[in-house]
Amino acid sequence: MATRGLLFLAMLLPLLGGCQSTRDYLLAQGYPPAFASGYADGCASGDSAAKALGAFRKNVPQYLADKQYATGWDDGFQQCQASANAGIERRLQPESDRDRDWRHQVDQDMAKAMSRSLKRS
Repeated sequence: MATRGLLFLAMLLPLLGGCQSTRDYLLAQGYPPAFASGYADGCASGDSAAKALGAFRKNVPQYLADKQYATGWDDGFQQCQASANAGIERRLQPESDRDRDWRHQVDQDMAKAMSRSLKRS
């Protein structure tokens, strides 16, 4: 149980600390501003493409004129689209045996608790 709590905290901490945009994060890591802007735009577009939202962000004149922006956009699009697709696939996969066992145990524990509750009343 403690492992689940630690895993939950590890996933939650970046969100709590994180009002930092993708662009700001990349700039803090030393990436050139044009690449960081391109990556952020490409990432938003890749996520939208995977979720069939159709909302793309691309500064086309800059994409055509600035190789760093274009490289960032392409990288961001590919990585974020792949990540979003993987998330969708995970949600669509059937439950694993472990998930079913956990759900069964929760149901059993709930039934026991309800049974005890009814006996007391």
